[in-house]
Amino acid sequence: MSDKQVLVHLTQEKNYRFQIAFDDGVPDLAVDEPPPLGGATGPSPVQLLTAAVGSCLSDSLLFALRKFKQNPEPMRCEVQADVGRNPEGRMRVLRMKAVLTLGVAAAQLEHLQRALDQFEEFCTVTQSVRQGIPVTVEVYDASGVRVK
Repeated sequence: MSDKQVLVHLTQEKNYRFQIAFDDGVPDLAVDEPPPLGGATGPSPVQLLTAAVGSCLSDSLLFALRKFKQNPEPMRCEVQADVGRNPEGRMRVLRMKAVLTLGVAAAQLEHLQRALDQFEEFCTVTQSVRQGIPVTVEVYDASGVRVK
């Protein structure tokens, strides 16, 4: 039994371009495959998955730091998804790497290590994706010092 259900509606517009409608008032989103299948008129499914991991990790770290009344903004996140063939020869997302960058120096954030130790565990999307795809996470402060 789930605590919540998320429902989206996809309607084909042309070829591999679909319009996604969300039930909670979020604006529609067009998605498409890159050439040669589609026209790249919207993000691809792999891009959406990659963005979901980055968004969830960013939100989770921001929440963890704000819980301690810390302001790490403006944060940035870059996620790389490596796509290739699995042993059966089918295209798959083989691994992902997320790099989060805080908007301030680490020394300005109290309880940073405590937030870093736990934020990934509360990231619903990343932890779900990790059940099938390895996801590594690095965190840097504004001056480029790796803190995780």
